[in-house]
Amino acid sequence: MSNRSPHRRIRGASLVAAVAAATLALTACGPGVSTDADADADAAVDTDFASIEPADSITFWSNHPGGSMDIEKDLIAAFEDETGITVEHVTAGANYEEVSERFQTAQASGDVGDVVVLSDATWFTNYLNGSLAPVDPLFEAIEADTGTYQEALYGDYLYEGSHYGAPYARSTPLFYYNAEHYEAAGLDAAPETWEEVASHSQALTDSDTGATPFAFPPQAEYPAWTMSNLVWGHGGAWSDEWDFSSVSSPETVEALQFAQDAVNDDWATVVSGDPATDFSAGAVSQVVASTGSLSGILETADFEIGVGFLPLGPSGDNAVVPTGGAGLSIAAKSTPERQLAAAMFIDFVTNSENTATFSAGTGYLPVRTDVDMSDVYAETPVFEVAVNQLENARSQDFARVFLPGGDLNLSQTLQEILTTDADVEATLADLEATLQDLYDNDMAPLLEQ
Repeated sequence: MSNRSPHRRIRGASLVAAVAAATLALTACGPGVSTDADADADAAVDTDFASIEPADSITFWSNHPGGSMDIEKDLIAAFEDETGITVEHVTAGANYEEVSERFQTAQASGDVGDVVVLSDATWFTNYLNGSLAPVDPLFEAIEADTGTYQEALYGDYLYEGSHYGAPYARSTPLFYYNAEHYEAAGLDAAPETWEEVASHSQALTDSDTGATPFAFPPQAEYPAWTMSNLVWGHGGAWSDEWDFSSVSSPETVEALQFAQDAVNDDWATVVSGDPATDFSAGAVSQVVASTGSLSGILETADFEIGVGFLPLGPSGDNAVVPTGGAGLSIAAKSTPERQLAAAMFIDFVTNSENTATFSAGTGYLPVRTDVDMSDVYAETPVFEVAVNQLENARSQDFARVFLPGGDLNLSQTLQEILTTDADVEATLADLEATLQDLYDNDMAPLLEQ
């Protein structure tokens, strides 16, 4: 498939029920981490699951992402019919943070969910607490085919050679544009590179649409998630695993200087709230926003909407699409019998048939490569763009999703760069030092235990 960004032009009214994907929710500093020994996780590694029979009942803790409670109930019923294993369906919180906090609090009592929904930004804290069992030996014991998981999505749960979850409710950002503004400016397709974003924006300015050509998100809207695309496209990064020097590298400086110049040159702005809101109101012509924004945009916009792949950068690297959303993890405190049944449940609800059902009903991305989504694509072609874009997907940088306080400091720095005349190189050098201090003081002692 070509790496050049495809686009679709669609009327809002025709796709109101299309895609409702994950809103990436991340707490300011992340939940606290424990220094307790991870004996439960070690026990899961050492267990000989070949000699164990799965339990006849398990619990599933979920926040029902994307309004998926009824779909989850149907999947549970099908699993119970097929296996005879009973699943207690627990609403463990209203969002990812609440589920994670309840799961951490429950470690003291041992009354934990066997299968738990955890986001890409909350599972690692639970790993550090020794609260998660590695799923690899469990999947091996039940002969699950993990090779059909979307590689970038499954890789989000990989640390030190083991996976601590499997993808479930996953999403990515998309490039949205106002097709009517494009037509007025003589444009007919989404930009394929950030250089074209700039040239498209100039054409939009010249056409006098009355809208700001492009919008960046404010600090509260997780700018380090969507702006990973811009930074990666220039060859930069928020970190290289636990090495934070890349955040102040010439490539990252170049990317964020481009963003600051865009605002200073008046073809971009930093909106006060969710960029998708300004876009759907017609005040902004182009945004990078989550696939989870699509349904809201379609309900409120009175213009034709276009979407495309996220833009590429001058580095020539195509892996520029950050993943987001949540996966399913298994509690280390569960008994081996319940862990085995939990692995069977995860494999079942994320198999090719059921991930298609979940995707069609919620708008989340299908997490398997062997899934047949042709009926969904026929009805909602925009969804195919999001799925095809997975060929450019990349797991997020440690500084954003693994380092407590990392995303907060990234977001604050981006706000400063985009809204003031801050020196980009000096500001990023300060950020590198801050991230390194967070790691040295809060993370390294835990990892060295």
